[in-house]
Amino acid sequence: MTDKFIPNITTALRKDIVRVPEIINECSGIMIFGKLIKSIIFTTDIAIIRNTNAHAVIAVYPFTPHPAITKSIIEAADIPVFSGVGGGLTQGSRASYMSLFAEAQGSIGVVLNSPTPLETVVDVCAVVDIPVVSTVTSRYTPIGDKLEAGVKIINISAGRKTEEVVRHFREQYPDLPIIATGGPTEESIRGTIEAGANAITYTPPSNGQLFSKKMENYREIERVSFEE
Repeated sequence: MTDKFIPNITTALRKDIVRVPEIINECSGIMIFGKLIKSIIFTTDIAIIRNTNAHAVIAVYPFTPHPAITKSIIEAADIPVFSGVGGGLTQGSRASYMSLFAEAQGSIGVVLNSPTPLETVVDVCAVVDIPVVSTVTSRYTPIGDKLEAGVKIINISAGRKTEEVVRHFREQYPDLPIIATGGPTEESIRGTIEAGANAITYTPPSNGQLFSKKMENYREIERVSFEE
């Protein structure tokens, strides 16, 4: 059976976007509130968020979560947002308040850091009506009690061992929704999908790298025009 033709509509101003690797479409995806999500871009850069073909964005960052950051990202995004709400330094009632705020602003899910204590997981799961995502950094990350507390999805980010960790938890939990980092190559992404990941996070080039490439193109256009 031949693949169905998919019409592609864009404009001259919107064709230059950050595209996630095509291979990510081979994963099963995770259906959340009727939306099928396969590719998740890992960034808090609003310009990139507004110019990508990823199905969703995971907005976690190495600072204390703040409502102003969450609000800005959700308002700018035209795709679903998984919002980081802490769990490492930010625990207890503040993580719960951040989760409530993220839901009220339109997040499709909230993400807790790997070291989040069980008490905070319980509190967050008790107050939100969107999926709680728990980050996993190694095969030794305890997730059993967190799943019982209400965590719906795990987000595996284990560096070079991600594929191994995905396979480990897939064997333990055959039906558990798993998001995982895919790595830098198509081969590493394929390996993570085959290990059992349902959705893949993709780290895009930085704003500086993208701008550098565009400036190179501008300089080449000017050179050609000059020579002509």
